[in-house]
Amino acid sequence: MAGGRDRGSRIQRPWSVYRASTFELSSEMIGLALAGNSQDPDEPVLEFSIVCTDLVTPALERKPNSFVAVSCTTPPQAFWTKHGQTEIIEGTSNPMFLSSIAFFQDSNVNQQTQVKLAVYDVKDRSQGTELLQEKEHRLQLELRSAENERVGNIAIAAWQMEERTDQRMLMGRLPDSINGRTVLPVDESLTESMGARIKYASLCKDTLLRSVFGGTMSRMYRFPTTDGNHLRVLEQMAESVLSLNVPRQFVRLLLEEDAARVCELEELGELSPCWENLRRQIVSQYQNMILAYQATLSDLNDYRGPSFKASNLKAEKKLEFIPINLHVQRMRVQDELGFEHTYDVITIGAPAAHCQGFKNSGLRKLIQKFEEAKKHSALSSCQSIVYIPQDIVRAKEIIAHINTLKTQVSYYAERLSRAAKDRSASGMERTLVTLADKTRQLVTVCDCKLLASAIQGLNAARPEFIASKASPSADSEQVVLRNDQDTLLAKFSGRNSRSSLHMDWHEEEWEKVWSNVDKSLECIIERVDKLLQKERRPSLVSQDSMTSDQQGGSSKKGEDGKRRAFWINPDSASQESPSLQSSSSPSEPSPPSPSSSSSSARPPSPEQETYGSPSIEESYPGEWSEALYPLLTTLTECVAMMSDKAKKSMVFLLMQDSAPTIAMDVSLQYRRDVVFCQTLTALICGFIIKLRNCLRDNGFLRQLYTIGLLAQFESLLSTYGEELAMLEDMSVGVMDLRNVTFKVTQATGSSAPDMLPIITGNRDGFNVRIPLPETMFEALPREIQSGMLLRVQPVHFNVGINEQQTLAEKFGDTSLQEIINSESFSRLNSYYEQFKEVLPEDCLPRSRSQTCLPELLRFLGQNVHARKNKNVDILWQAAEICRRLNGVRFTSCKSAKDRTAMSVTLEQCLILQHEHGMAPQVFTQALDCMRSEGCRRENTMKNVGCRKYAFNSLQLKAFPRYYRPPDGTYGKVET
Repeated sequence: MAGGRDRGSRIQRPWSVYRASTFELSSEMIGLALAGNSQDPDEPVLEFSIVCTDLVTPALERKPNSFVAVSCTTPPQAFWTKHGQTEIIEGTSNPMFLSSIAFFQDSNVNQQTQVKLAVYDVKDRSQGTELLQEKEHRLQLELRSAENERVGNIAIAAWQMEERTDQRMLMGRLPDSINGRTVLPVDESLTESMGARIKYASLCKDTLLRSVFGGTMSRMYRFPTTDGNHLRVLEQMAESVLSLNVPRQFVRLLLEEDAARVCELEELGELSPCWENLRRQIVSQYQNMILAYQATLSDLNDYRGPSFKASNLKAEKKLEFIPINLHVQRMRVQDELGFEHTYDVITIGAPAAHCQGFKNSGLRKLIQKFEEAKKHSALSSCQSIVYIPQDIVRAKEIIAHINTLKTQVSYYAERLSRAAKDRSASGMERTLVTLADKTRQLVTVCDCKLLASAIQGLNAARPEFIASKASPSADSEQVVLRNDQDTLLAKFSGRNSRSSLHMDWHEEEWEKVWSNVDKSLECIIERVDKLLQKERRPSLVSQDSMTSDQQGGSSKKGEDGKRRAFWINPDSASQESPSLQSSSSPSEPSPPSPSSSSSSARPPSPEQETYGSPSIEESYPGEWSEALYPLLTTLTECVAMMSDKAKKSMVFLLMQDSAPTIAMDVSLQYRRDVVFCQTLTALICGFIIKLRNCLRDNGFLRQLYTIGLLAQFESLLSTYGEELAMLEDMSVGVMDLRNVTFKVTQATGSSAPDMLPIITGNRDGFNVRIPLPETMFEALPREIQSGMLLRVQPVHFNVGINEQQTLAEKFGDTSLQEIINSESFSRLNSYYEQFKEVLPEDCLPRSRSQTCLPELLRFLGQNVHARKNKNVDILWQAAEICRRLNGVRFTSCKSAKDRTAMSVTLEQCLILQHEHGMAPQVFTQALDCMRSEGCRRENTMKNVGCRKYAFNSLQLKAFPRYYRPPDGTYGKVET
């Protein structure tokens, strides 16, 4: 068979199997189980390779196109089961097949297993069988046709699985050359360290990985090298339970965040009719989103299908948060020296909102339209204040800081009270330092003009507030606030409406609030100092305390001459007018009590606390606790009042900002959530498998906690039609990963659920906790064990390769691809520059490549800025740079099924040739072998029920040469 026309007939004519003899596996052959690793499910129990010689065909004018199918049966089973087959080798009578036949533990083969070999030609089937009992584990069999005519020979060679020993002692004396060829150091950090290679992370056996990944498929290959040896290659593909686990957690967090946002809006209190109408509109939009998330979460919890979403379900509404066809693609290589190297790529269908469609473009253009609409609404709005984007970002930061610091202040106040009850001097000192630090941080956050102006804005939105006050800061500016009508007529006159808000009279009012917190803290510090002095110098207590009592009031007045404290009744906190009572001095005697403290946030002075209490010379068990309790209560109440006022004002500020474009905002956010969830799931899978592989690679771990993890996304989407919008979605989803941090913790148990990641946070930032078993956790450096947050630096490179990209290049627009690649190159280059500044070169893996990283980056930059159609060099160079920078690789196309298969198999062959010396003359054969009989062919079956790539011959003419599958492996199928 020759030519494309004849090759196409291979899939048109069914192959029939005639009656065949069988051979049995001898005890010697089946005894070649992998010594020392017989329980490793990744290792084959039996592996053999096949070579045919002197094949003939009835048509003498052509040479056969052959492959070997292997079937087996084990008594008492009475039927044959197809076990596997080799790749098809065309146009030769002496094919040597690269894909070996491997029996893994789940094959359940033994000495009674019978194996049948059938050699096929596309037009005529040939087969031959014999009893396999020779001691050399290599047997020459004669092939005979259905007419019993001799048509050639077949050789079966069983591979001896040598016992792997720890070769650490050999590392110091590796040969400089093998068979005359120079050998460079091998990149051992792409897997675990060489000293620990026996304990490499098995997808099927490792405690951590088997809790995350499952459904593993394996294929074995033997590839010749340039020096006459061979490479033993194990290819694996596994799906992940995180495809469902992560979306469930993520949607639950979104529900909590949006529900909290609605509560914050409701807690603003009564607003004037105009503002109330706006609030109702915003709340209504969020409630609709909450209902959608509740339905999604219910669907995800009810889902009982496989742990991956098939590509033909990409538009299924119930599953839109689940990533498409998410798998880990692994290649393990054992070189001629017996060392193993592992290469992983996460494959995922392009993260995009397929259910929402692409008629209105993707996220990039939608975000641009939203920002333009926001600017337009700001110009046409009659609102009193228009906030700039920096104000909005700052407002969100203030809310987050207030929530965190308020909780911390309450926590450390409780700890200080507990230490006082236990009369622990050292505990009080340590806790007080932390309490003072957190309280002052909170005061610093609240001491800003943005907060002061926002508080005044909220006051002006109250129904009872009607004011016309001259601004003391400028004679020509006047603020006129009216809320007695159903319109927004709160306007500021003057040269600068924003600056006119910074008026002394309401800044002083807000200063009174946070000054209360500062003053309360000072009282606590002074009281603790006195208690500790009394503990240390009991003989001087009476004299010291009397002196301090006499001088306390005057000295405090002197200290606070520049800043007065105004004590505000929390019950009247909502009446935030300038006439608020503020004349009470902290030195006025007013005996505190728990009951009065709850109704008055007035921190008593130290001398007040002696009233009604025993003499200071006396000492009794509850003295410290009773002395501090009213002060701590007052501090907590002042902090609560300040935090509440500040948070409400920021919520109101955000409400004003979002009101004009709330419908567009909510719709855009939902789409962004869908895309980000898919991208986040892939990232977590990649982080876990990379961390596990490099658990003993100190260079990688140091790089991880110093400058973060490099995550390199490769996509093969065209910049034409719907895929252009998909590319917009994906590019935003990838960049949003900058808001993700990781934290490694010790697992609380040893079961699979205990190893699953835990996600916390909100849209402003998510943290992913990765639990590790105790033995793995203890191998980590102290910095990671202590809970250091690990950052992510995502980069994204895209090159369209299909026929639609040809249309885009000739008639459309490729600017989006150019922008994405240019932006990512800048970030990638910046990451490497940052690496050089803080880390030594020996943190990076070693490589056989003669091209150094700076040169690779220079070549990548040239290709990124070159106007060259379908410049796949960009993808190859970016992938190599990522691997050599200890990064995690991700590959995508529309469904992660067809173009992705071409990409990952090409990457595997390039690695074998460049890093492991695979013979160049078998490169194309190895590529076809992996694509026809490898794991990615099975991926098409998992997705659409057919072992064919969804290409046609016309499409493939537009593909770059190395991205074309072998004939007979593609056809028109559902994508």
